[in-house]
Amino acid sequence: MVDALGVAVVGFGWMGRVHTQAYARVAHHYPLLPLRPELITVAEEVPGRAEEAAARFGFASAARDWREVAADPRVRAVSITAPNFLHREIGVAMAEAGKHVWIEKPVGLGPEDARAVADAVARAGVQGTVGFNYRNAPAVEVARELIASGEIGTVTHVRLRLFSDYAAHPEGALTWRYERERGGSGVLGDLASHGADLARFLLGDIDSLTADTAVFLSERARPAGATAGHSRATGGELGAVENEDYVNCLLRFASGARGVLEACRVSVGEQNNYGFEVHGTRGAVFWDFRRMNELGVSRGTDYQDQPVSTVYVGPGHGEFGAFQPGAANAMGFDDLKVIEAYRFLRSVAEGVPYGATLGDAVRSAVVLDAMARSAESGAWVPVAY
Repeated sequence: MVDALGVAVVGFGWMGRVHTQAYARVAHHYPLLPLRPELITVAEEVPGRAEEAAARFGFASAARDWREVAADPRVRAVSITAPNFLHREIGVAMAEAGKHVWIEKPVGLGPEDARAVADAVARAGVQGTVGFNYRNAPAVEVARELIASGEIGTVTHVRLRLFSDYAAHPEGALTWRYERERGGSGVLGDLASHGADLARFLLGDIDSLTADTAVFLSERARPAGATAGHSRATGGELGAVENEDYVNCLLRFASGARGVLEACRVSVGEQNNYGFEVHGTRGAVFWDFRRMNELGVSRGTDYQDQPVSTVYVGPGHGEFGAFQPGAANAMGFDDLKVIEAYRFLRSVAEGVPYGATLGDAVRSAVVLDAMARSAESGAWVPVAY
């Protein structure tokens, strides 16, 4: 028997739309899932945006205030895709209202915010899933299995990169993303949070790190009205960019492996250049998000001049089989969010967490906080989970 689960989406920018579309698609890819999401309410403070979303996607109602969602008994699960500075208040309130939470990273402005939401979820006995979507890629899950099985030997070092040009245009509007009090730590929370999660997902806990950060575009024009995504603004009053455009970090893992994590939001010529290279004593694995369904693998006993093979993920890898019937049929970004929706709903149905949890969000936030402190002091900083 399939039960309906009333869901709401709070914040309807691009990511709110992605969550909504994932709810709409999840039953198509996972027909045996015992819960079917029912779109109850979309909440968005920008006038008219919630009503437009309700009409377009079929929500039963629209609201300007997220508190209406918390008070609505029809809603049993909530996607929180609002700006970072609202994550803590909304996340805690929804958990205390007994609603399961699917919340986007980085879950607030720092470790305290992430812990507050995690603690509220634990106290309420509800499920909490976090939007670390890149770990859901089947090729990334294959990479993790290869590393854990010892196929590439003992891991010696890793390089993680997250380069984007979404903030590279000098006319990019001075939105909440660039303000310390509302956007937090800039590219650290936006991109490096994914890198910190992938590092732990693949190699385990980070022991210590040292980091350097920079702001390359120090001023931007204030927008004249509401914005969505990465809007541009011209002629407005200039304001200071308060958080980081760039971070470079050296990592020491508890395992003894070493690493480099580099992220930048103003990389001209780079569009979603995200990926990793993991090297071991007998081989290596390589992944590039822009070729999401491929994994470069080197393994054997040649050591020197050892070739790299391309593995095309297929139905036997991760959740690939829920989307495509054969290897090398492409999956895309939105499919990763469908996987995330499935794991969230499965967590609710079974009462057991699947996928990235709020505990993972707390650990990522602790790493980001260590990066910020190291960049300020210039020293190696221990990562105290």
